[in-house]
Amino acid sequence: MTHKSTISPFFLFLSKVFSSFHIVRMSKTNMKFCNSYFLVDPTKASFLDLLLLLFSSNLTSARFIDSPPDTLKGFRRSFASRWILALAIFLQKVLMLLSKPFAFIGQKLTYWLNLLTANGGFFNLILNLMSGKLVKPDKSSATYTSFIGCSDRRIELDEKINVGSIEYKSMLSIMASKISYESKPYITSVVKNTWKMDLVGNYDFYNAFQESKLTQAFVFKTSSTNPDLIVVSFRGTEPFEAADWCTDLDLSWYEMKNVGKVHAGFSRALGLQKDGWPKENISLLHQYAYYTIRQMLRDKLGRNKNLKYILTGHSLGGALAALFPAILAIHGEDELLDKLEGIYTFGQPRVGDEDFGEFMKGVVKKHGIEYERFVYNNDVVPRVPFDDKYLFSYKHYGPCNSFNSLYKGKVREDAPNANYFNLLWLIPQLLTGLWEFIRSFILQFWKGDEYKENWLMRFVRVVGIVFPGGSNHFPFDYVNSTRLGGLVRPPPTTTPEDKLALIA
Repeated sequence: MTHKSTISPFFLFLSKVFSSFHIVRMSKTNMKFCNSYFLVDPTKASFLDLLLLLFSSNLTSARFIDSPPDTLKGFRRSFASRWILALAIFLQKVLMLLSKPFAFIGQKLTYWLNLLTANGGFFNLILNLMSGKLVKPDKSSATYTSFIGCSDRRIELDEKINVGSIEYKSMLSIMASKISYESKPYITSVVKNTWKMDLVGNYDFYNAFQESKLTQAFVFKTSSTNPDLIVVSFRGTEPFEAADWCTDLDLSWYEMKNVGKVHAGFSRALGLQKDGWPKENISLLHQYAYYTIRQMLRDKLGRNKNLKYILTGHSLGGALAALFPAILAIHGEDELLDKLEGIYTFGQPRVGDEDFGEFMKGVVKKHGIEYERFVYNNDVVPRVPFDDKYLFSYKHYGPCNSFNSLYKGKVREDAPNANYFNLLWLIPQLLTGLWEFIRSFILQFWKGDEYKENWLMRFVRVVGIVFPGGSNHFPFDYVNSTRLGGLVRPPPTTTPEDKLALIA
């Protein structure tokens, strides 16, 4: 009894501390658009709740879970599922707790990196400071670079790759995904001045559930290389944005009839309304990603019948790119789907369950869409949300272009170590992280000056040794994979249905 009375106040104290942070605002959803759903609100879960979750299989009374009782029946028998759920919520709460200092550190660090660049390096910075000639970076200028951009300053396209090929579109897509992290002036400058292409639009989209503009994307037309191609690039998870990481870790889903379970956080970021996915949404107050981009494509494709488009994104942006055609299919937008030439994602998290995957495989096959999903080495993000057979069942759809630390590619069903947390992979991951740090000093001599890593990226490599796979998520390695990687593609298979179609 003494031991219990000592621990309980401590847990109650932590419970109150965690419960006091409400960074992400959650709005109640009208569930008429689906009968099965599993929604988790980490702001309603205390530390004590998470501890009890590990020892209690009864989730119907959990205040932080909103789900029909029938949905939870298979879940109650699984300790592994409860452990994954508790871990995911705990990490989200820690991120919410640290969101403001996290953002502050990111802003100051990014400003310092731009200050160094503006003054020509550390020693010139000291000289300029002493002589009163210090150059202060302008955050609104076209030269102010994000943390992601500072880790890899390459903006030029690889002219050695043949225009129009899958390799070219992959390279173009990762470069678009990389600069999507930058400011609007920066993106405009790169697209118009460096790539010599036409910028169609640069957007900040509204999230109806978090009541804020949290989704970014830009659209451009490849006028100088392929006049009939539009690229839609969604911005991914920002390194110092807690809300983005919380979305990646969210295990919530909606089950849609004849479609499957779809990730709730990605759906909301793409434009899900509180009454579901209405066919049309004409809002005078806000722009939503799916509806605005769809209307833009309708207008462009209506004026030019030869025009086609591709969707791309890194990290969270890849999830939005992978989900976008699913909503088009739900709304019967066959003409837009026929014009969709390809989906190119990099470090993309899982979007839905196996049923959703089968639904999307049918959409991709029916409309002849090229779906290329890139995963570099031990990148942790493609391995979340977790693939748990009892409740979450998140799975990727389509083949995976998996690259190792030598940038050698292999097409497989999914990346190795699919759920990341596996002790058998820990030692190989740590050794690979060490090798990647060593590689950062020799890659330029091995592959050329354009692959030289700066000191910031080398620092990220050190973090990748402590947190295996953490550095693998940066766009740097995905840019290298599209330029250096050799994909061994399996020969096309002919099914009996295909043979009958040919005969007919």
